[in-house]
Amino acid sequence: MTRVGTDIRAQADARRAGGGSAKKMGRVLILAGSDSGGGAGIQADIKAVTMMGGYAATAITAITVQNTLGVHGVHPLPLDLIAAQGRAVLDDIGTDAFKTGMLGSVEVVETVAALLDSADAPAVVDPVMVAKGGASLLPDAAVEAVKSMMIPRAALLTPNAPEAEALTGIAVHDVDGQRRAGEALLAMGARAVLMKGGHVPGTTVIDLLLTPDGETALEAERIDTRHTHGTGCTLASACAAGLALGRPLEVAVAEAWAYVGEAIRRAPGLGGGHGPLDHGWPVRE
Repeated sequence: MTRVGTDIRAQADARRAGGGSAKKMGRVLILAGSDSGGGAGIQADIKAVTMMGGYAATAITAITVQNTLGVHGVHPLPLDLIAAQGRAVLDDIGTDAFKTGMLGSVEVVETVAALLDSADAPAVVDPVMVAKGGASLLPDAAVEAVKSMMIPRAALLTPNAPEAEALTGIAVHDVDGQRRAGEALLAMGARAVLMKGGHVPGTTVIDLLLTPDGETALEAERIDTRHTHGTGCTLASACAAGLALGRPLEVAVAEAWAYVGEAIRRAPGLGGGHGPLDHGWPVRE
């Protein structure tokens, strides 16, 4: 097992500054819900992709009434409108990677899966099920659709511990549970799995990147903060940007992980609940 410590931030900064594929603006088509509070969903996705040097386009699946205190309403968009947004982007701008987030129903999963099949680009699948405040965003029937249609299409799957448990039935309370759930998700068809460790108890947070070739552990001291709204969306979108820019998977994930860690550390403290990250911290360096 390869272990990556916090010094990866310096390596990622140097890699970004060094050029290489940085001149290419990797296109990311994001298929996810809107967060009116701006901390998660499409809003977080656009910020993350932009900060990582990519170009974000979107197909919005639902509009949520949301702030740091919770989700107060969810309004799904019509299936033909979701498909039309995606087709409009793909037929003109194109994409180098997909990122999926909140899907919300079996029918939306089917619509998004068809869009993924229409372009030769890797998909980062964030299996969004529950909002930070606890609101359910995916009914049980749609969980089965994610298992059968989204996981096999994922170049990278990015579940947290509760999501991995729902998808595999495997308890995730420690690193061993993360590993076993991740291996099960690989067996279900994902080409790589980033098992996030934020929900796993401990003073150290360990994210495990698992591929058929092995695993890499990314670990850092846990940051004592409630301002982590949108962390999963942000991490998945930052990974998608790296892939769109042509980075190898391990490099894309390490750069995204470093970016999100700093965004958590610099969270502005907005709102009375689970506040957003500081997505724009690189422009203030």
